[in-house]
Amino acid sequence: MFNPLPTCALALVLALPLGAAATVRSPRAPQQPVNLNTATVTELMQLPRVGQKTAERIVAFRKQHGGFQRTEELMNVKGLGEKAYARLKPFLALSAAPKK
Repeated sequence: MFNPLPTCALALVLALPLGAAATVRSPRAPQQPVNLNTATVTELMQLPRVGQKTAERIVAFRKQHGGFQRTEELMNVKGLGEKAYARLKPFLALSAAPKK
């Protein structure tokens, strides 16, 4: 007679490490601070929870306003509020805004 219990137990033991690894996420963080006035879309995407659309909005805001004077201005970009800024602040750098 076939006993499914050992098979189920083995499947559970094998699946646990994979499931645990999928739920434990290390936050994505750049190795060096990202300069808001010079970073490309790809470089901005290295910031935690910044995807392509948000990175494109940051670049568009920078072009429209002539660059960032302070890192806090990042909160003026659609989709980035106080919580997002607080999360990103340790990874941000700022050079002088390019002259128009």
